[in-house]
Amino acid sequence: MSDKVVSFNDEPLILVDENDNEIGYLLKDACHQGDGILHRAFSIFILTPKKDLILQKRSEDKLLWPNFWSNTVCSHPRKGETLEVATQRRLEDEIGIQTALKYLFKFQYQAKYKNYGSESEVCSVFIGKYDGLIYPNANEIKDLMLIPFEEVESEIARNSQYFTPWFKIEWEKIISEYKKDIINL
Repeated sequence: MSDKVVSFNDEPLILVDENDNEIGYLLKDACHQGDGILHRAFSIFILTPKKDLILQKRSEDKLLWPNFWSNTVCSHPRKGETLEVATQRRLEDEIGIQTALKYLFKFQYQAKYKNYGSESEVCSVFIGKYDGLIYPNANEIKDLMLIPFEEVESEIARNSQYFTPWFKIEWEKIISEYKKDIINL
């Protein structure tokens, strides 16, 4: 397990419009204050060869949704960084792996967390497969869980309050529109 610091409140994030066109940069901390300022993000769903989804429990040190279960990896590309580079960087940073990813879709959402701030993102969603050891970064991840992909929906229904809002939105779309991509992964 790693404890390398890989996320910084003063890193510039990419501001975007509703069509994901780059319109500027703003520090991560400022992007998440109040109702949030629309910025680019990504989410990665990694499955094992047995089709178990790897979920992460976010670190208790996270400002937004600490100790909540979410998709395998989620983050933001940095200024001057492509999604391809950013996704591989964060796979390495958060769980210590590299694997090929397939782009699925992009969506926009806004979600407020208590009075601490909000996410306001245009988020690109990727899936990948991995069979090997995982090395979670303790600064990013409190725990990991493997769950058969067929059981994720019922787990969300039973325990919705323990999952991040973006994960629930993404999983619903993946199951309704991209289930064949999981099956064929």
